[in-house]
Amino acid sequence: MSDAYQKLLELNRQLQLLRDAEAVLSWDQETQMPRAGVEWRAEQMAFLGGEIHRRATAPEVGDWIAACEAGACNPESGECANIREWRHDYDRATRLPTSLVEEFEKTRAIAKSAWAEARAKSDFGAFAPHLERLVALSRRKIECWGHDACPYDALLDEFERGERSSELRQLFGGLRKDLVALVEEALEREPFDDSRIAGQNYPVADQARFNHEVAEAIGFDFAAGRIDTAVHPFCTGVGPRDTRLTTRYDETDFRSSLFGVLHEAGHGLYDQGLPEDLHSQPVGRAVSLGVHESQSRLWENHVGRGRAFWEHWLPRAAEIFPHLAKVTPEEMFRSVNQARRSHIRVEADEVTYDLHIMLRFEIETAIFDGDLAVADIPGEWNRRFEDFLGLKVERDADGCLQDIHWSLGIFGYFPTYSLGNLNASHLFAAALGRKPGIETLLARGDYSGLLGWMREHIHRPGSRWLPRDLIARAAGSPATPDAHLAHLRERYLES
Repeated sequence: MSDAYQKLLELNRQLQLLRDAEAVLSWDQETQMPRAGVEWRAEQMAFLGGEIHRRATAPEVGDWIAACEAGACNPESGECANIREWRHDYDRATRLPTSLVEEFEKTRAIAKSAWAEARAKSDFGAFAPHLERLVALSRRKIECWGHDACPYDALLDEFERGERSSELRQLFGGLRKDLVALVEEALEREPFDDSRIAGQNYPVADQARFNHEVAEAIGFDFAAGRIDTAVHPFCTGVGPRDTRLTTRYDETDFRSSLFGVLHEAGHGLYDQGLPEDLHSQPVGRAVSLGVHESQSRLWENHVGRGRAFWEHWLPRAAEIFPHLAKVTPEEMFRSVNQARRSHIRVEADEVTYDLHIMLRFEIETAIFDGDLAVADIPGEWNRRFEDFLGLKVERDADGCLQDIHWSLGIFGYFPTYSLGNLNASHLFAAALGRKPGIETLLARGDYSGLLGWMREHIHRPGSRWLPRDLIARAAGSPATPDAHLAHLRERYLES
């Protein structure tokens, strides 16, 4: 390896230590930190963000990258992938002044706490000034980065390389038509009365015990991870042997926390499956949020909402929650696969879920196209929500305040959830087709075959290839809506 390449490796090792420290502070703010500590935490996050940016954008770093680019490397190698990613990240980072990075980090640390309080009170007005500031700062970022056609594309690039809002509009436009028809047909099916499941008593400690057992069974390593409670469930990797999951609990329905854990454990399995020895290198990180989300949606929905899952796990659930002894696996399967119009995205069924994402995509693009002011978001959200999902929104907490993302200054992220759904269905079908025996193992509560396939084809490659190429290499072709729509029809119309 060249001297320049070695210098970049060492710089990235140091930068990763700082980023992991940032991740610990962010996790702590969501789970442990007293509310009065937010101002100083904002200072800490601004300092770390600025320090990382200064080191990553030093002029000599550009010289080292150029020296690496001048040499020859195998396009399939990890070294070539590192150089490609270093160039991409450096070009974007050097267009941002350090002062903007620091201001953004400080603003979002304060906004996160403001959002939690505003959500608890269902008061968008209390959060609006913080959102105004984050939108303004994001617009300044877009101006620095530049864009070809749509301002939103500059934000998308942060989470899903290669995607463009024009392509997403086309994708979502066609998908919405299919989904609306599916939703209407699914809603016509006779509803299942799950009163013996919902509305019962599920102590938090018992839910936590069951969730731990399930997460461990699917492969999550608790020697290198943990589960905590947060307002909005999330997963944070803070090191190659340290992955933190969170969920939230409803003492009247254990399924809420269970599916939250399955979802976040899917993210955690991806993090735990990345090559540990490459943790500080670009090639050792997750390739995109659309691929990351494919892992969470796969374990939450394709596995956790499947018949085989409940045939195996319902007897254990009934030992912990005795009133479930009168519920059959088929009844549990039907209860977790009902189409219902609902306000909350993270609790939506599979067939309506993507409509929630399309709504957010339209809201975000309207904001950054200059067609929607922050003050007008609640009214526009409520109008579009009724159009998309046929429900009136009565409370901000059930509408535009329900998700944490905007309080973090994360714009351009939401579309990756639907891309994750398409990828999940595509990869699950490929795994079953290419590795006979996985279904038999799943029926026995053995998840090693499916996890092993994902480890080999998705986790260990890291960012060696760009997202679409990785999916095509794993599944034999790029993801399209076909496998996902087929899955939804089978699950909601034919089962």
